[in-house]
Amino acid sequence: MKNKSDIILETKSLRKEFSGFVAVSGVNLKVRRGSIHAIIGPNGAGKTTLFNLLTKVHQPTDGTIEFNGRDITGLSSPEIARLGIVRSFQISAIFPELTVLENVRIALQCRRGDSFDFWKPKKTLFRMNDEARGYLESVGLDDSLNSMAGDLPYGRRRALEIATTLAMEPELLLLDEPTAGMGTEDIDRTADLIQRCAKDRTIIMVEHNLGVVARLADTISVQVRGQVVAEGNYETVSADPLVKEAYLGAAHA
Repeated sequence: MKNKSDIILETKSLRKEFSGFVAVSGVNLKVRRGSIHAIIGPNGAGKTTLFNLLTKVHQPTDGTIEFNGRDITGLSSPEIARLGIVRSFQISAIFPELTVLENVRIALQCRRGDSFDFWKPKKTLFRMNDEARGYLESVGLDDSLNSMAGDLPYGRRRALEIATTLAMEPELLLLDEPTAGMGTEDIDRTADLIQRCAKDRTIIMVEHNLGVVARLADTISVQVRGQVVAEGNYETVSADPLVKEAYLGAAHA
């Protein structure tokens, strides 16, 4: 029996203006629960600003944001994180001089909401090791528990960032350019990881790699000059004349 709407996050007439420049204009999004929703568009389309509005880095000039039917427009980033909205690669900072296991353990302490137990016996921290190992296993890092985070290759460092984010137990996970700067092998590994993560939660991602978007996204919103000009699955948006002209055509030129 369902007691929640199929829509987990919705924006209504969302607008952001910076000193007279409109970066986001009248954006209406409906993100379905349990889906992967991608936001794509050419450089300067306002994707980052939209993402920052959703994660409360910026407050909108106009419009509203609702999460599980609740208006969260005026809330801060920490407040929405407590509700279950977590942005990867921002909240999940990596501590390079700590081990992989210690990084995830800190995220678990953060989720628990009390002190970091620096003055308590080590056994207090060791009680969280099994849970931390579980998250690391889910991202394929169970063979690197005692490695220093700063020594990990770039792709595996990104996997650790996702593990620390998952340790926060988000209901809605936002990924900002998850494959940026990666080689083909790391891109494939990260795409597999995102697909596994989506089994238990909803994901919104901004992503430039159209191959990854085509493979993963259930719904794609195409943003151009601050507005969403097309929405649907990959086949639908890639056939849209506005998308071809503004984004996909330029990308394949």
